[in-house]
Amino acid sequence: MAIHRYNTANINRDENGKRLLSTTTPPTINKDVQDIYIYTREGDRLDLLASKYYGDRTKWTYLATANNLYEMVVTPGIQLRIPYDAELVTAEWTKQNENR
Repeated sequence: MAIHRYNTANINRDENGKRLLSTTTPPTINKDVQDIYIYTREGDRLDLLASKYYGDRTKWTYLATANNLYEMVVTPGIQLRIPYDAELVTAEWTKQNENR
């Protein structure tokens, strides 16, 4: 099953019942001394790394945002920043998009 950015989008309906997805804007994820830095290996994907570090593969967008990436599959040998506190990122993401 694919994981995509619309899984957590707010879904509204118009007067005819048609689904309307609202857009979300990711927050700026500031660097912290507790962030983890890794070098990617062959076969690494953002969803697998999110599962490993956060226990939740749907948080792959946090890694993408923190590292300015746009694809789930990453090139081997690049350095990635893993924000240490996924709950803080979740709170910031929610706060930034709650009135959209």
